[in-house]
Amino acid sequence: MRKRVRTKFDPKTFLAKVGDGKTVTKYRKDQIVFSQGELADAVFYIQQGEVKLTVVSEQGKEAVVAIVGPGHFFGEGCLNGHPLRIATTRAADDGCVITRLEKAVMLATIHKEPEFSELFMSYLLTRNSRIEEDLIDQLFNSSEKRLARLLLLLANFGKEGRPEPIVGKYSQETLAEMIGTTRSRVSFFMNKFRKLGFIEYNGKIEVHKSLLNMVLHEKPEIKAKDEAIDAE
Repeated sequence: MRKRVRTKFDPKTFLAKVGDGKTVTKYRKDQIVFSQGELADAVFYIQQGEVKLTVVSEQGKEAVVAIVGPGHFFGEGCLNGHPLRIATTRAADDGCVITRLEKAVMLATIHKEPEFSELFMSYLLTRNSRIEEDLIDQLFNSSEKRLARLLLLLANFGKEGRPEPIVGKYSQETLAEMIGTTRSRVSFFMNKFRKLGFIEYNGKIEVHKSLLNMVLHEKPEIKAKDEAIDAE
């Protein structure tokens, strides 16, 4: 009797297709994927576009927690016993394509498919590292350096060794919420970065590699430029 050969499992192909307990949906800009306080019963994976995660406090103050793009999971808190959503997630742009995996399907796939488990574990490790870096950033860095780091992250700096144009429009209010400062401070720093040649900022934001200096260290020539700008 001929032995049946098992087809190799491709996690990205699996995530891109509809199946039992798995749906793929296209969202328009600002359309809500799930809301804070709703039942947490599924994990989501971004195929295309970006989503924005926001949290509202008991006092009614809203804060942007993160903006994430293709290749990211979100809503995985349901796997850790969280019965309700702790944030609201909405599409940040038109044409956002997201896969929804029911909790039972997600758990079964993690246990059964090592390639999928590896993909998901890689995401969790990267996300945890990002959370640690964000905490250190908030505790020890100035709002100017926090903005510089955020712009580099939005430009995917480090993936290919060079920044990419930031996709989508980010208002100064949104950037301020993400780094914990005011819109006026963000406006001041954005103008400063543009004058220093670190970014191009005409409606859309394009980040230059030199902005990394704002995060890593202060070079004498940067200080000299700062003094010249402050003197204007």
